[in-house]
Amino acid sequence: MAKMTPRKKSKIGLSRSKPKRVPAKRKALSGEAVASTSRPKGQATKSAFAATKPWTNAEVAEAFRRLQAAQPEPKGELLHANAFTLLVAVVLSAQATDAGVNKVTPTLFALANTPEKMVALGEEKVRDLIKTIGLFRTKARNIIALSQKLIELHGGRVPESREALEALPGVGRKTANVVLNIAFGAPTIAVDTHIFRVGNRTGLAPGKTPLAVEEKLLEVVPPAYVRHAHHWLILHGRYICVARRPLCEKCIIADICKYPGKTVYTTAKALEGTSNLEA
Repeated sequence: MAKMTPRKKSKIGLSRSKPKRVPAKRKALSGEAVASTSRPKGQATKSAFAATKPWTNAEVAEAFRRLQAAQPEPKGELLHANAFTLLVAVVLSAQATDAGVNKVTPTLFALANTPEKMVALGEEKVRDLIKTIGLFRTKARNIIALSQKLIELHGGRVPESREALEALPGVGRKTANVVLNIAFGAPTIAVDTHIFRVGNRTGLAPGKTPLAVEEKLLEVVPPAYVRHAHHWLILHGRYICVARRPLCEKCIIADICKYPGKTVYTTAKALEGTSNLEA
């Protein structure tokens, strides 16, 4: 009788396959992590609206008193020579940095600092001069178009009304607010990414959209400080209350700020003037 040999166990049967780990980056690309990684443009994440104690009127006034003391006459960082070049510079700054815009505007404005000269320069030449800026083709087209509108409807002058400004190609509410504030001294507050972050992070003006933050700021900022509030807040967000890690140790309003994740701020500079909060 033949001797039976034991059957070899299949290696496949013995092995247990482990589920492969999918890198987060690949998950996002495949759509598996879309719900947690994407949100509508112009809106903040839920974490940005964690419940914080509202600022008192005295705290708001004290914060702006300090910001004013540090920079009595704040200036915008976009280079310009008149209301028209300011308008063009702000249009160019959309989805671009002020530093990047300032690299191209001196040459552009040397050739065209009025709507008439800009139209004469032409879209192709404007496009070549600003090609290092994002969306340069669309921006060149808008700059020529708005220059034509200024000549046709406003005698070559930049209008002083929001409605007229927002009717120009490439001009939205934020751009109109900047021009009205800087060129004409209007008490407007243009909310960009920096001010949006500062308003929500500090609890000064929480809101889910730029417009909501703007309206809240206009509600809480004392009238005496509204004129320069835009500049103080944008500079504060750009250099102190930065996106990755706020420099709370250098912040002059850190003791007032309601941000729960703020870092140590116990410096004499930060605590200076806190006695005024009792008012």
